[in-house]
This record gives sequence, C-alpha cells and structure tokens, in this order.
Amino acid sequence: MSVFTNLDPIPSADVVASARADDELVPHEAPTVDIVIPVFNEEAILQSSIVRLHAFLTATFPFTWRITIVDNASNDTTSQIAEHLAETMTSVHALHLDHKGRGRALRTAWLASDGLIVAYMDVDLSTDLRALLPLVAPLVSGHSDVSIGSRLCRDSTVARGPKREVISRTYNMILRGVFGVRFRDAQCGFKAIRADVAKALVPEVVDNAWFFDTELLLLAERSGLRVHEVPVDWVDDPDSRVHVRSTATEDLRGVWRVAKRIWFGPGSPDLGPLARPELGDDFGRQLVSFGLVGTVSTLVSLAIFLMLRGDIGSGWANVVALTATTLGNTWANRRFTFVQRGTAHRVRHYLGGTLVYLAGLALSIAAIGGANAARVGEAGEIVALVASWSVASIMRFVLLRRFVFRRQALR
Repeated sequence: MSVFTNLDPIPSADVVASARADDELVPHEAPTVDIVIPVFNEEAILQSSIVRLHAFLTATFPFTWRITIVDNASNDTTSQIAEHLAETMTSVHALHLDHKGRGRALRTAWLASDGLIVAYMDVDLSTDLRALLPLVAPLVSGHSDVSIGSRLCRDSTVARGPKREVISRTYNMILRGVFGVRFRDAQCGFKAIRADVAKALVPEVVDNAWFFDTELLLLAERSGLRVHEVPVDWVDDPDSRVHVRSTATEDLRGVWRVAKRIWFGPGSPDLGPLARPELGDDFGRQLVSFGLVGTVSTLVSLAIFLMLRGDIGSGWANVVALTATTLGNTWANRRFTFVQRGTAHRVRHYLGGTLVYLAGLALSIAAIGGANAARVGEAGEIVALVASWSVASIMRFVLLRRFVFRRQALR
C-alpha cells in the first residue's frame, strides 16, 4: 500500500496549474529567493503548510522562488511526504539529511542553493506570510545583507505564553549586554540572507542546532554587515519541537563560545569584497559619539574616585578610577565612534588607546599634585581633577582620530 493513501490530494486547479500559466518558473531555473523549510517529524502539518505557502507565493510574490524542504532525520513519514510534494508541485524541492539539527539543515540547503537570496521559515508558518516581501526586498535591492523577522519590535503583534515571552526577552537582553548588538530578536524562525554573503559567512558558523541563527547574526554584525529587522505578526505553535530548557542551556554555551572567539580568538571573519565599505571622514558623528562615551566614562571614574579617595588618598584613587574605565572607553570608541568591529588592527588600536590613557593619567596626576600644593580642599581638588580629565578627553579625541584610528578618520 502506498504511504500516501491518507494524504490530501494536491489542489492542482488552484495551486499547480496556476503556478505560472506561461511556465516561467522552469524547475531548473535559478530563483531569486530560495525558501528553506527545515522539518523533523512534521507529517501532521507538512503538506498543508507547503500547499498554503505555495498558494501564497503563486498569488502574491513578485520574485521567482523555490521552496526547499529539508528533512533532517525524521523517523515518521515526513521524508516521503516531502518527496511527494516535490514530485507533484512546481518549484518545490526536497532534501533528506541523516542527522538532526536545524542549523545543519540550513547550512546544507543554503550552501547548495543557486538562488540569489536564501531564506527560511518554520514549517508551522507561525509568522504571517505577508512579512515575506518586506523581509527579502532589502536584500534584492542590495540595501541590506541579512534580514530577520522580529517579534520584539514595537509594531510586532505576538501571541504566545508568558514563559516563552520572558525567556525570549531575557535571552536577547543577554545578547545586547554581552555583544552590544543592534538587532532585537535573534531567534525568530523567519530570516533571509544574500546567497553570496551566506556562502562566505555560514562556513564560519560552528553550531548545527538552534544557536545557528544567533551565531550567524553575531558574526554578520561583527563583520559590519547590515542586518535589517522586520516587525512580524506571530502566533505561537503549541506543538513546537523546541525543548526550552535544553535549548536555553545550549544557547548560553554558544554565547560564551562566540564571546571567546570575539574577545580572545580570531574575531570576525574576513569577508573581502563583500564587506561594507568603511566610513569616510565623519567628524560630526564621531565627535558626538566620543562625547557620549566620554561622559559615561567620566561619571564612572568620578564615582570610583569619590569612593576610594578617603581610603587610599586622592592620588591612588585617581589612578584606579582612570584605569578602571580605560579598557571600556577604548572598546566603546573603537566600536561606536570609529566603527571598527573586526579584528583588523585591533592590537594597534588597544595599544594606542593605552598610550593615550597614560598621557591623560600623567596630566591628571599633575592636576592632583597642583591642587594639593595649593591646599584648595576637597571641592577644589575635584574641580581640578575634572578639568584635567576634560583637557585629557580633548587630547584623547585628537590622538585617537589622527593616529590610532587614522585610516577610518582621514579616509
């Protein structure tokens, strides 16, 4: 007996025959967008979801497309259903993998694809399909390199339980705290990436499971690529295959692994000609960014100075206060003021920042000594110290811009 006995018939009148009356979607034609659907034991919903997606693309999508179903080691009839759909529907392909892992499924399909844009969505179609065109349009136009759906944007509409909502927001807060990322939702199963960028970036991703998405986004942003975020309407799937506790544990391990790579290892991959061009001379933005970073550093240094002054004296309190903020100040200016996120010249940048710090430290020590010699009291000492820090900040900006980050500042 055929394994397809209980399958609903493919609606050829509405879907297959109307796919392209002039047969413009030739099966071997490279599509503009290749939409990958990773599946594991999804025999209950696979056919209905693919039929629904196929009908939507046929009726509304303005670019050529392909649906690629990737079965990763299902032990039910998912693989047979996928093959049946590929045989009976236009522009539907099927792949089978012998090992589990959503990341592995995306890696295999994306690297093998001949599409210009590679995307993926969850088989339950939790995300409203009307977000698909806004997702891929910035990639087709060349405006962005990676595009992601976000359930955490202000304009998103999301229906899910409080437990998953709290876990999702906490996880993305961790990413922002550890890496300073700009994107808001790393885990939404609705993403797209330019195929040429994927072929350069995906081999750098280590994870083959649920952390694949996050790692890809972290490397993309660290490489200076533009990540476009689209607000989506999203309804939680009550039959989700995600095991929250084990997935959260693996995600945190992945965060630690990527953090070690960025901080102590090779950092971001070299994308060569695919990298975004460096900024030209942008004095106004640099000055404002430097001022914001400097204000935060000064307030933190002043708080440390006031806490330690009575115990170790103003001289040592000054040394500790400036030293405590130097590394963070250099990191923030490297990343935000002078827009350097890769590994190029990283040692030179931090070494230069250290030398500039020593110059500022010498100036503040002289100011403390002068204040003590003049016996101006605690208030006068603080005024003299803050004034020296202000002068040191001006000097710091000039030196960083002219010498430490000169390739970006004077380009």
